[in-house]
Amino acid sequence: MKDWELSTMEELEQAFEQAMAAEAGLGVFVEMPGFDYPELITNPPGNLEKKLAYYKATYDENLNHKHAKGVCIIGYTL
Repeated sequence: MKDWELSTMEELEQAFEQAMAAEAGLGVFVEMPGFDYPELITNPPGNLEKKLAYYKATYDENLNHKHAKGVCIIGYTL
């Protein structure tokens, strides 16, 4: 299993495209205030298209949550 850092929505989109092409699941690391370690959200292959649409609607270009200050996507894993 490999982990990669993310800093832009474009990079996140590329990660999703890579996972969808491989018909693989994708894990997303989310940093949140008050927690020592990031949360890992796992997305099965069948959910990737809808989950990417959710992330694009909920996070800005720099992967910061639009409605929850301090919450941001920092990486992914295949």
